[in-house]
Amino acid sequence: MSAENTSPSPSAPAPSDFIRDIVAQHVAEQRYAKIVTRFPPEPNGYLHIGHAKSICLNFGIARENNGRCNLRFDDTNPVKEDVEYVDSITTDVKWLIDGWADHCLGFKAKGTHPAATPFNGKPDFYLPPVADAKSPDAEAFFASDYFEPLYLYAVELIKRGKAYVCDLTPKETDEYRGAPDKPGKESPYRNRSIAENLDLFQRMRAGEFPDGARTLRAKIDMASPNVWLRDPLLYRIRHVDHHHAGSGWCIYPLYDYAHCLSDYLEGITHSICTLEFDVHRALYDWILEALDLPRPLPHQYEFAKLNLAYTLVSKRKLLKLVEEKIVTAWDDPRMPTISGLRRRGIPAPALREFVTSVGVTKFDSLTEAAVFENVVRNYLNGAAQRRLAVLKPVKIVLTNIPAGEEVACEAVNNPQDEQPTTRRIALTREVFIESDDFAEVPPPKYFRLKPGGEVRLKYACIIKLDEIVKDASGAISELRCTADLTTRKGEPNADKKVKGTIHWVSATKCVEAEVRLYDRLFTVPEPAAEEDFLKVVNPKSLEVVTAKLEPSLAGATLADRFQFERLGYFALDPKESQPGKPVFNRTITLKDTWAK
Repeated sequence: MSAENTSPSPSAPAPSDFIRDIVAQHVAEQRYAKIVTRFPPEPNGYLHIGHAKSICLNFGIARENNGRCNLRFDDTNPVKEDVEYVDSITTDVKWLIDGWADHCLGFKAKGTHPAATPFNGKPDFYLPPVADAKSPDAEAFFASDYFEPLYLYAVELIKRGKAYVCDLTPKETDEYRGAPDKPGKESPYRNRSIAENLDLFQRMRAGEFPDGARTLRAKIDMASPNVWLRDPLLYRIRHVDHHHAGSGWCIYPLYDYAHCLSDYLEGITHSICTLEFDVHRALYDWILEALDLPRPLPHQYEFAKLNLAYTLVSKRKLLKLVEEKIVTAWDDPRMPTISGLRRRGIPAPALREFVTSVGVTKFDSLTEAAVFENVVRNYLNGAAQRRLAVLKPVKIVLTNIPAGEEVACEAVNNPQDEQPTTRRIALTREVFIESDDFAEVPPPKYFRLKPGGEVRLKYACIIKLDEIVKDASGAISELRCTADLTTRKGEPNADKKVKGTIHWVSATKCVEAEVRLYDRLFTVPEPAAEEDFLKVVNPKSLEVVTAKLEPSLAGATLADRFQFERLGYFALDPKESQPGKPVFNRTITLKDTWAK
């Protein structure tokens, strides 16, 4: 059974928040013909759990209003971007919205670009119709597809006297900008003529000047209390090929300039960003209004990002974890990346439920890791099939069962199902139990297997420990027990009570597999606040064991989710598992072990 496509509970009511209230008002007013949002990741790293909140917010609003959400790559900085990131982001988004909001995904026909048409002598641009996202020639939108329109818009700003070419160095530009409590100073190049600016900008595009020699800046107000309005940079020179646009450009637009105009070109109605872009909104509006554009303008709305305890959501720091080999890769199951969460076995519906449940506000807060883990547990409790597995085995010999004999037992697949089904498992002379379920010198109130004590093997019968067998070194080699077969289901003594019930697998009918026990990657709730976050990496974030599993797990598929009874929820590792050599990842424990 696939946990990805099976919902254990009725659909939750549509969420409500201040952004959705704004959209609802606009829909009631019929302000827009269609609600269009966008998710605009920069392809300089893998998406993380914070991005999942933004994805679900943007696609959720489109879904709830019969609208569209464009996946658009903000690929204006080719120095840090890579096709690997484009591919991973596309995969992550499709996985997260599959079966939920994939019909809202805005894609375009591959290789298409916006065409220029005149309006009152000024350039305006229209995209080709949105393509079917499932079409083989469909692809995401790219800001780099708009480099020509963006360039022409910059030319228009120069012609209007609202942009100029500046020769200040990056250091000088920073010095001239001033500080939040101190006005900036105008560049000596600010009052160049329109003709000179047009000439220099065209020569910048032609590749005449080296990196850093000149920039294009907006002409706004160097004394503005908002430092983002102090003649911000619009273009910079970088002689480097672009992963998507190729070698045709050596000037690249900055995010604030490209983002608002990309929104306009795509007909975005609601441009939803995280709170740090609140101070950028004035620039977003200024650029759009300065061009006197003919069509309705998009508007920006900000919300608080998701901050999850024991987690980092800085791509720079996540990259350092990869580079320092603290983790194996961006998709390491300990990473908070969407690809890491998927590989660990987190179902997409559970992730959507979590990021939606934390709400959308304008106030920064820290969400407890236990909240996320409980959402995942609750989802998997209804979706996961129960199976028996022993992670750290000790052998038991049931002396009254002859060698080669099998005692048939029935095990429940999922007690949460409306009509639970069962499967047959075999009790044999030799079985494995967890080493933690035996104590030669038990502590007080110990209800598992101990000398002279009795426990029930789940789905089987009660056993009694008779003898402890040790090897020459003193290590336990086996425990010899007697099985009371009259205590099986349907037998006369089936109702006999004992205080301990433990899990087990047949030693002769089991399969072996590598099992990876993942834990939180950091030992403190806010690793980003540490002077050196690498010093608070959890040294016990991964434990690898060779486990004994019931035979049915040999046929597990990547879509399956399992509860190894008494141990946690597990899924096959899609990267490391091979036919005949399964590797299972622990998705989540059965309870919050950190709460102790």
